[in-house]
Amino acid sequence: MAKFHIFLLAIASASVEAFSPTTISSSPVRTGTELYMNKKSTKKKGKSSGQGFGGAMGMTTKSSFPYAGSIVPGVISEQRIVVDEKIVSPSYARDGIPKEKSSALLPWIIEVKTADEIEKMRAAGKLAREVLDLAGRAVAPGITTDEIDTIVHEAVVKAGAYPSPLNYHGFPKSCCTSVNEVICHGIPDSRKLEEGDVINIDITTYLDGYHGDCSEMFIVGEASPRTKKLLQSTYDCWIKACNFVKPGRDYKEIGAIIEDHVTADGFTTVRNFCGHGIGSVFHTTPNILHYRNNEPNGQMAAGHTFTIEPMICEGSAKVLNWPDDWTATTVDGKKSAQFEHTLLISEDGVEALTAKNENSKLQFWEKESEVHQGFWVGTSEAAKKRAAEINGALAL
Repeated sequence: MAKFHIFLLAIASASVEAFSPTTISSSPVRTGTELYMNKKSTKKKGKSSGQGFGGAMGMTTKSSFPYAGSIVPGVISEQRIVVDEKIVSPSYARDGIPKEKSSALLPWIIEVKTADEIEKMRAAGKLAREVLDLAGRAVAPGITTDEIDTIVHEAVVKAGAYPSPLNYHGFPKSCCTSVNEVICHGIPDSRKLEEGDVINIDITTYLDGYHGDCSEMFIVGEASPRTKKLLQSTYDCWIKACNFVKPGRDYKEIGAIIEDHVTADGFTTVRNFCGHGIGSVFHTTPNILHYRNNEPNGQMAAGHTFTIEPMICEGSAKVLNWPDDWTATTVDGKKSAQFEHTLLISEDGVEALTAKNENSKLQFWEKESEVHQGFWVGTSEAAKKRAAEINGALAL
């Protein structure tokens, strides 16, 4: 899940959370056998007023807001929260306010995970991948994004975990579903997927106190040649960036790899959002910018965990923010695409903690990639061995 990009000056805090809507949910109330969040909202100090969660619940296609493309908000169903007391929930689960803070005071100070923390992150990442694959299998004409969210919510809770987006700064659902021109943070609602749509499903699970974060694109039926080129370019620039990761390299170099690749293909890269460090805190250092930059965001080292998640646009990369204070779309209504892994740097390379497995779907961009064919697992010796085992069974 993308983090709002804020340039961090010399003494700026690096624990700025991912995205800060203008409203948060109030305390939960019990309705029947489930807990739901009240739709009352409170304005955050220093922020312009917006409809937030409460407004999003009531938004319809009759709104006078100048939406950029064909996607407009549908009806958002009641917000659930996890009631199983055996499940470890993040601090924001009840009131929408994260209390976990990064210990970093500067953008180049990055937490090195212990062996125990890494194992917990492996488990969270593995679960996130399994849930993402499950959600992706449900993509078809006629299904609503709210129905996909229900599949995600129930699968995560059944696995004994918490869906990280749920009530994070008041976000009303358990995953993000971003369709066509929606760049990120799309709220699942009553809109049915249509033939030719593309959708990014962004899954984060909170298991045993640690987050695992990943996203993937899915096509509803058949896509146009231009859309397929966008997806291929987004996937390839992402894998190029992931391949670059190893101890001793600068995080700032990732952006140039991404921007150079997509601009050569005629596409653009979003600057408003970035990848992020992740662990027991949902969003922390390092900030991973997906465009050429010279920001002092630190140097890679074994034990770092973070996401790379470029958002690449068919046309303009400028962002239109909806009145719900979450949904970000392209200003011209043209399509956007995104992929995301949670990555772990090892002594000899990098490993995708959210890598695909034997049960994952092989997509056309993985078959036709000129950067890496098959499932990308990482560049470390252990990751390459695992990739060989999985990809050996694929019909490439």
